[in-house]
Amino acid sequence: MTRSLGFDKPLYVLSFDYRGPLLSAFGSEGMHSSWQTAEVASTISEVVLSKHFVYDGFEAALASGVPKDKAAILVDERFGDDILRHAAERGCLTACPVEKTGQEEFEFEYGENFAKHIEDFSPTFCRAQVSYDPEASQDLNRRQSSRLRRLSEYLHDKSRSLLMLELLVRAQNARPERVTMEKEAYDPEDRAAMVAEAIRQLQDAAVEPDIWSIEALDRGGDYEKVVRAARRGGRGRVGCLVLGEGEDDEKVRESLATAAAVPGFVGFAAGRKIFWGPLSGWLARQLTPKAATADIGHRFREFVNIFEKGRYKMVA
Repeated sequence: MTRSLGFDKPLYVLSFDYRGPLLSAFGSEGMHSSWQTAEVASTISEVVLSKHFVYDGFEAALASGVPKDKAAILVDERFGDDILRHAAERGCLTACPVEKTGQEEFEFEYGENFAKHIEDFSPTFCRAQVSYDPEASQDLNRRQSSRLRRLSEYLHDKSRSLLMLELLVRAQNARPERVTMEKEAYDPEDRAAMVAEAIRQLQDAAVEPDIWSIEALDRGGDYEKVVRAARRGGRGRVGCLVLGEGEDDEKVRESLATAAAVPGFVGFAAGRKIFWGPLSGWLARQLTPKAATADIGHRFREFVNIFEKGRYKMVA
């Protein structure tokens, strides 16, 4: 490696990289009638506007006291290129996804041109999201780890961007008695062990993230297992983020506080839990633009405060 591995500073990420339905529309664009093409263009315009709206909320959070050196945006190049450039010009931390969205298997969104797109923006972090089952088909896991290794080696050897790997552990071929079928995920008793095993397998395949992002777990001890795996073998500066998503608002807040108290968990990445309510209120004309962006900023700041409070408990 040409630079040291890891990122262990506080990091709070506002994620708004949603793009799946629109990319599906692009895929059949040649078959659109004129009115369908106009409808797609209108939808794209609305999505781009909504991303600017969320970014305004991020800026409101910074103005209200969220430290700029701890806060980052995660937005896609296709619908948020100007946001990425503006944030970088302001000296903000940025993250950009590199994966093709809506795929069960990790693939680069821009194929063989992935490096050029990274260097065009030079984000602070390149986010790679992968669904990975350590007990799944070894052929599938080898294909995914091979692509991720290629990304990892490129970033560490030739780029200034760091690797943020968002790991979604999904039980694709696990034994039925070990799976919570409603969520297609491992039982709580198994999940932490499976996440740790997935991390170890990817590390052994020479995939070296600077930060791991994982879904919320149940107990502090579960998060400690993840940190031990992420930092094994001399990887002492590698950081971990908890994903701040879920159906239960109170559960999300509890998971932030629990993760924050564990050394090695440096922050969170959250999106819809922060912006969807205010954005929906604005679209429904129930909130003014000013009120809605202020609400996004307030919610993001609230998540930051929860995590910061948990970190203070850890230090104490």
